[in-house]
Amino acid sequence: MTGLTSKNIAELQQLMAELGEPKFRAKQVFSWISRGARPEEMTNLSKVLREKLATLHFGGARIYDKRISTKDGTIKYLFELEDGNLVEGVLMRYKYGNTLCVSTQVGCRMGCAFCASTLNGCVRDLEAGEILSFVACAEKDVPCEEGRKRSVTNIVLMGSGEPLDNYENVVRFLQLVSAPEGMNISPRNISLSTCGLVPQLRRFMKEAPRVTLSVSLHAPNDTIRNTIMPVNAAYPMAELLGAAREYAEETGRRVIFEYALIKNKNSEKKHAEELASRLRRMNCHVNLIPLNHVEERNLMGVTRKDAEQFMGWLTDLGISATIRREMGSDIEGACGQLRRRVLEQQEGNA
Repeated sequence: MTGLTSKNIAELQQLMAELGEPKFRAKQVFSWISRGARPEEMTNLSKVLREKLATLHFGGARIYDKRISTKDGTIKYLFELEDGNLVEGVLMRYKYGNTLCVSTQVGCRMGCAFCASTLNGCVRDLEAGEILSFVACAEKDVPCEEGRKRSVTNIVLMGSGEPLDNYENVVRFLQLVSAPEGMNISPRNISLSTCGLVPQLRRFMKEAPRVTLSVSLHAPNDTIRNTIMPVNAAYPMAELLGAAREYAEETGRRVIFEYALIKNKNSEKKHAEELASRLRRMNCHVNLIPLNHVEERNLMGVTRKDAEQFMGWLTDLGISATIRREMGSDIEGACGQLRRRVLEQQEGNA
């Protein structure tokens, strides 16, 4: 059953009619939901309506735990869903505003070798309203800076889970979060990261708000990518890069390629040369990531000096590239790490 937080205004209008309430109440309820309010907090509604709404499945989240980095102020959230499941989010602070990284699934089924969130598989998809609740929770938790309308200015769907594996809910979330009557966050301030589900990506460029596309590439060829990303067996790089080119041309937006630099795997000069040859003449940018060490995986990242050298090789070959700023390293900022630690503690205490 879809929760109240996942409903758009048209669906809320239908619900109000079923509850014997006037149509205009739908926008009021939608506005409250977008601020993270539960039915009992919707003070401009009648007590009778609030009581009716309180009997329905809400589908929200609350902050279960949070850790704040002493290095850069990054906040790692652990959100609890109404069924008791835990999922992560990360609020990163920049000069231009605050970016919230949100999860789209409880766990992940993609099996990427460098990621902690996939170690226990995928428990379930998140509802659109649950993802929306993460944004609302962070909004309420972090004071808005003077001169800004909101504390969360940018969103990246890059936490636990593969967004395009939860296609319908993610598209609905994008519609909800960008609605003028709600949070009104522009699609231009939203990024979605995918490991490369090509059929869904082709649907996405036609059916969804035109957000920035990030592709988790992490390799210059199929041979290497096959060893670290099982999805490549189904959708090889030629097919994925073809879809990425289409996205750039269809939307006019620059595609971002995420590339985690792994020692003795994908970080040599020959890899930079091969990567550049495949990305040439595409409107794109490469975001280099010195790999976060995941204790359960036998993969190691490179040094900052090595990352700068790799960036230099790409730049000399005409490919735009930067090194992602490391944030939240002292609070298990990498995806899936904090949730996994808490689950292990809970099992140990059981």
